[in-house]
Amino acid sequence: MTWNLWWRFGPWQERQKAILAVLRELRPDVVGLQEVWEHDGENGDRENLAAWLAGELGMHWAWGAYGDPEAWQRRIGDTSVGIGNAVLSRWPVLAEAAIGLPTGEGDSGRGALHALLDAPGAPVPFFTVHLSSATDASAVRCRQVTTLVEFVARHRGGGGFPPVITGDLNAWPDSDEVRLLGGYKTAPALPGQCFFDVWEYAEAGAPSATWDRANPYVAGTFGPSVRVDYIHVGPPGPGGMGHARGVRRAGDGPVDGVWPSDHAAVIADLADGTTLDAAAGAA
Repeated sequence: MTWNLWWRFGPWQERQKAILAVLRELRPDVVGLQEVWEHDGENGDRENLAAWLAGELGMHWAWGAYGDPEAWQRRIGDTSVGIGNAVLSRWPVLAEAAIGLPTGEGDSGRGALHALLDAPGAPVPFFTVHLSSATDASAVRCRQVTTLVEFVARHRGGGGFPPVITGDLNAWPDSDEVRLLGGYKTAPALPGQCFFDVWEYAEAGAPSATWDRANPYVAGTFGPSVRVDYIHVGPPGPGGMGHARGVRRAGDGPVDGVWPSDHAAVIADLADGTTLDAAAGAA
């Protein structure tokens, strides 16, 4: 699953409860999160939204700061709050790493996080990323995708499960930066590194916009409804590991009257290989 949690914007305390409710209902194995806050208290105590969610859900977690925190902090008038990407996982985190991404003029900075997950069958190289949001920043996002793919190549491992890339790409599905990830519509950002957009496995006509004017936090922007949040996965491993069996939008409505975020989430079912192995044996 991937979800941008809209940092500490809007009614963030009420939204925090709604975010937890959605995750508790969906019970995903792994979640890539963007715009996750970390707060330094007056007594030196540090609070982290990912840590709190993990504690409530009984999951493991990783978090990596990114960007220029002061630029983000000016937007809410609070210098004690940091921002980063996070991973929640049902399985232990074996290794983690975080990087910043190239930025354009006036950009507050973005980043990517890697977590190697101790999943049954084979470790899962899992990544989550947040790209620049300016409408005219496609060239910047292309550079960010190149840096991301190089980061993935360094941490993809050789355990059989393909890399899973989640995140808010702030880009339309037919954009250059998204096409760079695929490699099947343009040359890939890094030779040999190709990733499938799992939304290709969605049911025909399924609601796809994760930036949706139906959401009151989005309506005031007056922009079009569009899919900007993605799950990409490398070619399937042995036994079909990583093959997408289904995908849908989630977190796309209010919880007790509160919309959890300005983004909807994307949740996918990826095969671990055992089901396909068993089917092949039976045949």
